[in-house]
Amino acid sequence: MGERTFTEGVPCWVDAMLPDVEAGKRFYGEIFGWTFDEGAGAEYGYYTQAYSDGKNVAALAPKQDGRMPTVWTVYFATPDAFSLAARIRDAGGQLVVEPMPVGPFGTMALAADPEGAVFGLWQGGTHTGFEKQQEPGSFVWTEVYSRDKTVVDPFYETVFGYGGFDLEDAGVDFRTWSPRGTEPGPDTAIGGRSVMSGAFPVEMPSHFLVYFNVADCDATADAVVRLGGRVQAPPFDIPYGRMAVLMDDQGAAFAVLQD
Repeated sequence: MGERTFTEGVPCWVDAMLPDVEAGKRFYGEIFGWTFDEGAGAEYGYYTQAYSDGKNVAALAPKQDGRMPTVWTVYFATPDAFSLAARIRDAGGQLVVEPMPVGPFGTMALAADPEGAVFGLWQGGTHTGFEKQQEPGSFVWTEVYSRDKTVVDPFYETVFGYGGFDLEDAGVDFRTWSPRGTEPGPDTAIGGRSVMSGAFPVEMPSHFLVYFNVADCDATADAVVRLGGRVQAPPFDIPYGRMAVLMDDQGAAFAVLQD
């Protein structure tokens, strides 16, 4: 693995918890052109790395418990998962999985914000995170869909030190977040917060959405349907390109962006 380090609060990894990893490999291999390793052993939960052009971009893992949601999870980098976990608690969040070492690879945790949106923490060891991003077949963006920005914004801005920037022309109540020490704005943004409008079902919980870059948004949406997935939001244009919100054939939602 490269020596690349990620600033605290920057997305550095994504993985999908799926009922059937072999089916996931077929689906995402077709959609994104990913290749996969043989998967880690039982001690690492049969964690399977995905590669694009030989560079690691994501992972698929079997759900250990049928009650767990089938989801993509984004992990934010930290040099110290234990102190970050304490800050999360102090700011009104909770730990779903306490920080735990994963062999030599790093230390992980799962946390939930005050509205229950779940995200991961990753303190890199030999596995620092993405070797490729912002290019077709790899991670490009994430945002949290929230109900009450007066609760959620202070949480993330306290925990990670983000600088917020409100987009005036987004058509929805949207704020981008930039890492501590940078000038807040679209050029430095690493993620964002969208307030869920009336278009979202009232029972939908707060959640993160993970975006992957693709060369052709419409072709990707068509392929998802062909492979047994669903289109949640058909391709549409935004100021940063063309996007769609999709669901794989096992129920994990994700977005794609063609820039």
